[in-house]
Amino acid sequence: MSTPEVAELEAQEARLVLPRFTYEDAWTLGTLLVGLARERRAPVAIDIRRGAQQLFHCALPGSSADNDAWIGRKRRVVERYGASSLLVGARFRAKGTTFEASSRLDPDRYAAHGGSFPVAVEGAGVIGSVTVSGLPQAEDHAMVVEALERLLSSYGSGDGG
Repeated sequence: MSTPEVAELEAQEARLVLPRFTYEDAWTLGTLLVGLARERRAPVAIDIRRGAQQLFHCALPGSSADNDAWIGRKRRVVERYGASSLLVGARFRAKGTTFEASSRLDPDRYAAHGGSFPVAVEGAGVIGSVTVSGLPQAEDHAMVVEALERLLSSYGSGDGG
């Protein structure tokens, strides 16, 4: 799976803005991700936060504490930049550099690798993050995008709570 370009990543973020994000929505999103991961036998850890509060966490077989560390590093990028960790890394590469070389941030605390995506709510902006770790970065990112697309479509179908 190839890494999407900056314009495609920006379009994903513009499209995946939720009308709300409740505790129930976090549970729904988390269980969507667990279902996708189980179908694919993906050895991932999943984390969903609103502000500083962790609303959902799951570690599936094959994941490890290293995945939790990656979740923290990728999530901090989303919190700092208000954009997906993959998009932040892509923007640095588009400028002919890397996040590690140019961000001036501690690489033990920040990683602009795919898998963390902002939870954005209409009228409120970015209020949290959803992160997957355990696959190659483009696949982590794609899994989160797929789950957010399913959550967003559920609001229109009446299944969104």
